[in-house]
Amino acid sequence: MIAINKVNQLYGGTQILWDLDLAIEQGSCTCIMGRNGVGKTTLLKCLMGLLPISNGEILLDGEPLHKKNAEARAVAGIGYVPQGRDIFPMLSVEENLRIGLPIRKQRLKMLGREDDSAEIPEKIFTLFPVLKEMLHRRGGDLSGGQQQQLAIGRALVIEPNVLILDEPNEGIQPNIVRQIGDVILKLNEEEGLTVILVEQKLGFARRVGKEFRLMEKGRVVASDKMANLNDALIRQYLAV
Repeated sequence: MIAINKVNQLYGGTQILWDLDLAIEQGSCTCIMGRNGVGKTTLLKCLMGLLPISNGEILLDGEPLHKKNAEARAVAGIGYVPQGRDIFPMLSVEENLRIGLPIRKQRLKMLGREDDSAEIPEKIFTLFPVLKEMLHRRGGDLSGGQQQQLAIGRALVIEPNVLILDEPNEGIQPNIVRQIGDVILKLNEEEGLTVILVEQKLGFARRVGKEFRLMEKGRVVASDKMANLNDALIRQYLAV
């Protein structure tokens, strides 16, 4: 589904990604893991079109993605939840969610589907009931966990076929972490949504992930089923 081939990326004169290769199968839930500073967030931003690549290619279903801007990638079906959430704190929950509706409209047209883009999909409130309860509250007034649910809900408004999450559990209380895990499992296992997430918490990664990709010095150095993430790999690439 997604193929990243020989991608290099320079940021501020420093090379972050080095001839990086990565393959993501449709319907998988893949955890990208590694120590701080190995290029995980940079990789996700390159995939979403928020950072340019120096060379190499990014393909979605065999079609070049790396020449498209971030909006075009969203229309193509990539939903993105950034590290730190990046909701609009002065806008209401409803206004934050409605931001995705123009992209949804373009996607539905591209897919030849009936246009229901005037309203926020009810599915968002089924997954995150708290968002319906707080629909008219400002995003900045929500707790960290509620803001994270809002950020995920906003990404899901466009009805993506790929959902990218960058450390979705950072600074989140344990009960919300579990709820977010439940939502990821539901979307992946019941609806077949392809999920790519950067995750530092090993227990959470093992709970939701089907595959892992370990990074070191801007490269993917190990790839396998999550069940095969053994103690030797953890010591070599994850232990601090």
